[in-house]
This record gives sequence, C-alpha cells and structure tokens, in this order.
Amino acid sequence: MTLAAAAVLTATFAAAQNLDAGKSPQKLFADGCATCHRSPRGLAKGRFTLTLSWFLKDHYATSSDTAKALAAYLESVDTAPAAAKPGAKRSGPRPPKSSQSQ
Repeated sequence: MTLAAAAVLTATFAAAQNLDAGKSPQKLFADGCATCHRSPRGLAKGRFTLTLSWFLKDHYATSSDTAKALAAYLESVDTAPAAAKPGAKRSGPRPPKSSQSQ
C-alpha cells in the first residue's frame, strides 16, 4: 500500500512539472513554434502584448510567464530597427559619379 501511495505521489509531482521553465523565448519558439513557422517575424501581427500573451497561454504556452516571455519576444522581432524602416535614408559611401563629357 505504501508503494502505491508513493507511485501516485511521484506521478502527481511529475505531471505538475513545467518543462518550459527557464528556457529563453528564442528556445521556446524553436521548440514549439518553428515546426510550423519558419520565422518569428510577423507572428505578433500588431497585437497588444496582453492579448497576444492570452492567446499564447490558451493555445501554446505552458504557463502565464512563458506566454508573456514569448509574446514579448515575438513583438521585439516585429519591431524593425530605425535604419531598416521603409523610406529611411541610407548612410554610407555613394557610388562615384560618372564624368562622361563629350
């Protein structure tokens, strides 16, 4: 009887373990999302962090903390750096002007 109780108790603790705890958001994406999504870019789709984390918690993440971290990561990769925004001027060397005079 004691052995059966120990087995049930061990199974309960094993079931409650969060396998995603301590993983970086990049690792969470690689482990759980990369199978269907090649890149994290575009997955936030302009959603608010709160609604995105709720969606991830309901459908993909194992905890609220994991969902929040993954949502923040997805939003961070959707934010383009200032130099990469469309219409931004490029700095750097310019091609030489051709001096063809006839």
